Amino acid sequence: MIPRVNERAIAARYPLGEALGRSVSTQEGLTGHTVVAHWPGLDFYTLGEEQAIWTSAQWAEHLDDPLTEHPFAASPRGDRRAIFHLDVRLHPDDRDLTGPEWAEAAHRLARAAGVEIPGDDNGCRWIAVQAQPGRLDLIANLIRLDGTWQPRHPDLASRIAAEARRIETDLRLIPLRATPPHRARATAPGASTQLAAVLAQLAEERSGPLATVRGLVEHAAHRLARLPGAVGPDTAYGLELIARRVYGIQQDLDATAARLSGAPDQSGVGSAPPSPAQHAARPSP
Repeated sequence: MIPRVNERAIAARYPLGEALGRSVSTQEGLTGHTVVAHWPGLDFYTLGEEQAIWTSAQWAEHLDDPLTEHPFAASPRGDRRAIFHLDVRLHPDDRDLTGPEWAEAAHRLARAAGVEIPGDDNGCRWIAVQAQPGRLDLIANLIRLDGTWQPRHPDLASRIAAEARRIETDLRLIPLRATPPHRARATAPGASTQLAAVLAQLAEERSGPLATVRGLVEHAAHRLARLPGAVGPDTAYGLELIARRVYGIQQDLDATAARLSGAPDQSGVGSAPPSPAQHAARPSP
């Protein structure tokens, strides 16, 4: 089970679309087979509702609500990118998990990430989405119900990684292990260092080639979002998802470079977020 903390987003539809592998829709209803877990307080919102199944657009709106209800809430750095996104992926040879097993993993990861605190009635809204094989996405709004910002654990990555290892053991999943000895011997130390340097250069956050590609895609999305009509904003949204995937590739390459060089894996932690320019003009949900 490989966890990854993605960059925070300004709206839930971006990580939700990535979790679903398709655009958020006002027509597609998400059942309990897809939204496998959620914050406990959601039961009060759905109590007595005639329509028990929400569309993906409604789920995104539900997660975004605290941004509207608390317009002055901001992170310690003063930004409003409140949507937290964690995804975990199973080993390709792992067995298929049942719905309750996905739900158990989701609640445990939510507690490890600090977005669910047992007994806290003013915590974060969050949902867990299982829409792609072997993958679980946890999406949360870090603006709490009382309007404060949920503090981030300084050792967030370590907490999540440790819980992922425990979940592997408890659910009898294939554990994430270091490179087998025979593979390690196949690549000389000098070659490993050189490969790590190449990958680190590719993943470089500000000036690497992938950063250039991501910047161009974000710029195109920024311009399209300003065009009138439905075509521009819809296309801009698709480009935003592409930019997020490129960012994920950068993180994966950086983690691989760290493993090759023997440095601590910093994937998903402490990486500088993309330029705020990409959030300047997004299409409305």
